[in-house]
Amino acid sequence: MMDVQEHLSFFAALFRVDQNPEVGMWLLYLTILALSIIVYKLGFAKKLPLLKSIIIYTFLAFGCTILTFLGIFLPVAEGLVVAALVLIIYKIRLHQSKKEKSTISS
Repeated sequence: MMDVQEHLSFFAALFRVDQNPEVGMWLLYLTILALSIIVYKLGFAKKLPLLKSIIIYTFLAFGCTILTFLGIFLPVAEGLVVAALVLIIYKIRLHQSKKEKSTISS
């Protein structure tokens, strides 16, 4: 008999998807959605009109539904955490280099 708990991803195990599937899946979905929004905003977002933004976030929410089912056994949320950290570090360094250039040229 296969032990499901051994094969769960970190966040799926953290939210106890195997013991309390309804609450666990919602927490996993909301985590993946929040991380996806963060990664989108940090790496890809541009100023868009309101309707286009609504369409993008609707499709993002739909895609996260699919990712949630994959995220039970695959490290989807964990990968989004890593992507968010890399993009945060990139943005901080970009801001620092722009700040340096503006003080040098002044």
